[in-house]
Amino acid sequence: MRIANLLLSSVAVGTLGLAASCQSTGDGTAAKSDFKFIDRANMDTTVKATDNFFLYANGAWLNTAKIPGDRSRWGSFDELGERTLNDLHTLLEDAAKSNAAEGSKERMAGDFYKSGMDSVTIDKAGITPLKPVLDRISAITNTQQLMDEIAMENTQGVGGVFSFGVGPDDKNVTKEICQFGQGGLGLSTKDDYFAKDARSAQIREKYLLYIQQILQLMGQDEATAKANADKIFKLETAFASASLAPVEMRDPQKLYNKFDLATINKMTPGMDWKVLMDKLKASGQDTVLVGMPKFFVEFAKQLSATPIETWKLYLSYNFTSDMAPYLSKDFSDARFNFYSKELRGIEQQQPRWKRVNNIINNAIGEQLGQLYVDKHFKPEAKQRMLELVNNLQKAFSERINGLDWMSEATKQKGLAKLNTFIKKIGYPDKWKDYSTLKIVPNNYVQNVLNASAFEYNYMMNKLGKPVDKTEWGMTPQTVNAYYNPAFNEIVFPAAILQFPFFDFNADDAVNYGGIGAVIGHEMTHGFDDQGAQYDADGNLKDWWTPEDKTKFTERTQRVVHQFDAYTVLDSIHVNGSLTQGENIADLGGVTIAYTAFKKTKQGQSNELIDGFTPDQRFFLSWAQVWRGKAKPETSMELIKTDPHSPGIWRCNGPLSNFEPFYKAFGVKEGDKMWRADSVRAKIW
Repeated sequence: MRIANLLLSSVAVGTLGLAASCQSTGDGTAAKSDFKFIDRANMDTTVKATDNFFLYANGAWLNTAKIPGDRSRWGSFDELGERTLNDLHTLLEDAAKSNAAEGSKERMAGDFYKSGMDSVTIDKAGITPLKPVLDRISAITNTQQLMDEIAMENTQGVGGVFSFGVGPDDKNVTKEICQFGQGGLGLSTKDDYFAKDARSAQIREKYLLYIQQILQLMGQDEATAKANADKIFKLETAFASASLAPVEMRDPQKLYNKFDLATINKMTPGMDWKVLMDKLKASGQDTVLVGMPKFFVEFAKQLSATPIETWKLYLSYNFTSDMAPYLSKDFSDARFNFYSKELRGIEQQQPRWKRVNNIINNAIGEQLGQLYVDKHFKPEAKQRMLELVNNLQKAFSERINGLDWMSEATKQKGLAKLNTFIKKIGYPDKWKDYSTLKIVPNNYVQNVLNASAFEYNYMMNKLGKPVDKTEWGMTPQTVNAYYNPAFNEIVFPAAILQFPFFDFNADDAVNYGGIGAVIGHEMTHGFDDQGAQYDADGNLKDWWTPEDKTKFTERTQRVVHQFDAYTVLDSIHVNGSLTQGENIADLGGVTIAYTAFKKTKQGQSNELIDGFTPDQRFFLSWAQVWRGKAKPETSMELIKTDPHSPGIWRCNGPLSNFEPFYKAFGVKEGDKMWRADSVRAKIW
């Protein structure tokens, strides 16, 4: 991930999804339907709602749902993602069979798909498609050539000893700036290299075997590969020692380190930053942002401390490992067996068509997105969604005005930020132009490399130009949503406008408890512990009075402590600091959505539907959004790296702080969902 995108906050770990295809009644009200938006068959009413609302709302589903063999988890987001894969599959199959004109989006998608599905040619080629890069690495004889190769691989979008990107300057968001960040690790976090627990030790052992396996597939004998794997792992461990942990990377002030090239040159002996910038196609840029200066000090140290031959081994392995999914079966199986089976517990590889779909979606996402929107997205969904966003925005404004802990001065700054939110719904108004990207039907690896190089050049073309706030950070076919602090924008791709998040035929309780809470979640990201550091223009600039900031921090720390106490797999605790922003957004999301819901006709009534009050349906809708289960290995990985809490705590955690939930289900002292009012977290 590029350093420029580190603070983009989404509602879920990214998945593909299915766009809405519901029918409107024309006035935004729910139409009659036999569909059960709150289905009792998914509930476990033997569990008291007041003890564990997540299990009460989803228990029967959890008891019967099976995680597919090719997945690490299964839930609401994943169910929609699976349907999207099938929709994309149809689009790509049709494109591949068509006789579309050269240069058309159908031709590009179809040719890419053909190349990826040609397993016979791919298996026959083996590692041959990587030979030009591997030969280039083999010819390196000195440090400058080594640095040139590292830069070259960056421009091709592969490798990744460190991350490099172009994005808005956090303290002057009208200007694009070159940004550098840490990288070079084959394991998830720095702690994986040093932690003493049995699982971490096992992962390191299996990772060494994986490195050895890749080296053997590249032609080394077993003994040589084993010795070289140790050398590669030692270099990665040096990088890890100077890397920031995921929690540390949540602090935008800590990541904002601006240097001129002369200064950063002095800090990193052996690196010539002007030459590096030239090789990265960033000539003339004399100022850079370096997210993790300590990492680059260590990187520069290793340029002289680590033999050139070890560096060449590392680059060759790293490049081949990155490209393994696109190579012959022996390479792709090796990578799957470690990164998917060992680390995440996935039992089997996805069928080839799914893997190729995902690769194409990542490589030419907006090109495929145009085909997808044309087929699946209805314009009326965009208008209805805008109405909901505006309603949530008004509700949030009311809540800010009503806060008893915030001064009037800070309230006005907060309201100014809220009122300047950019709202993006469905798909971009301006699509990315892929006309310079060359895709052929018979060379999968080259297509992947061409697409990566295209993205790099597209990014570099931003330098020296005004920041383009019309760009999207997700494709329309993604079941997710996000807030981007630099643009002060909330973005809702087409695919999330689908049940269980949104449906024209659903009553307001279901829509506000689903997509309404997602809208509120993204809005709250503008005011969580990270977003609150950015002003209405998107700049990293303090707009709080000192007293209000202290009160805000005290309230957010209450959320941290609450989630620190929650466990996963019986003994592993949630990291309340890592998940702080998402937990604040979940609490704000359900609060703001409920406030907006109570202004609707249904919200002001007490009419039962299927035995539930409007408020109860609102909270049941909220709960089914977070319905899901995961492999134990995946849960352990996510606890280390994912800023989102597990679904059960995303559901129950906010509700345990929310008085309307207590009233809706009669929560009282002694119930497990109950907290004394004095210890409840109340922020927005």
